[in-house]
Amino acid sequence: MSRIASAFARLQAGRRVALIPFITAGDPAVEATVPLMHTLVKAGADILELGVPFSDPQADGPVIQRASERALKLKVSLRKVLEMVTEFRQTDRNTPVVLMGYANPIEAMGRQNFAALAQRAGVDGVLVVDIPPEESEDWVRTVRANDLDPIFLLAPTSTDERVGQVARLASGFVYYVSLKGVTGAAHLDQSEVATRLPQLQASIPLPVGVGFGIRDADSAKAVAAVADAVVVGSRIIQEIEGSTPETLHGRVFELVSGLRMAIDSVQKS
Repeated sequence: MSRIASAFARLQAGRRVALIPFITAGDPAVEATVPLMHTLVKAGADILELGVPFSDPQADGPVIQRASERALKLKVSLRKVLEMVTEFRQTDRNTPVVLMGYANPIEAMGRQNFAALAQRAGVDGVLVVDIPPEESEDWVRTVRANDLDPIFLLAPTSTDERVGQVARLASGFVYYVSLKGVTGAAHLDQSEVATRLPQLQASIPLPVGVGFGIRDADSAKAVAAVADAVVVGSRIIQEIEGSTPETLHGRVFELVSGLRMAIDSVQKS
């Protein structure tokens, strides 16, 4: 059983919802990333989502775009991100790590080479925003051959056909984008999520996590009532952006541990 599957099995046995925080690798400094990953785990993260900096993102809002720009100025490459995961695995062999990014850096490295290096580094899953399920048969075979979970996005506009494709191809979990827009948007439609999630969960034999627009304890709690995982990114990046090196870990820990408490206050059936 993969680390991701094991994490969800453990959580479901305890009737708990996963917390999946997102940070951009290399932001605010190259040497800060691995310690930040450990801080997120201490604060209650179940799975870590590590963004691979990219110069032309499609789904990322201005907050995460700025984080990518800062990391790219520090020359943070895909290879460097894999080195960070390798370092993280020296002291944490249990927390799943998912890379989220875009196809261009992977294609430049070569899909087979990337998948082999990612497995060796200790990566557990990969979400590539611009490899849609309709074009992913070869991609899925490549990553699965290297024991990596291919993770896909679904949105409020996803057709039944796409939901079926994702149900067939994905493993680990499925990431539901809770709104029409980019990361960091503030108009989370909780009623739409509450309506849509049971439909997806009935069609997909995997946990379904919800992200985009979750900014505080109240929105995290509302999503946890229906989802299998809560994904929070832009709000954490904002905390990083407003921190000094001295306050960074304390502020991130306080935010994420507060989200953890809110999520754990939900009693799952």
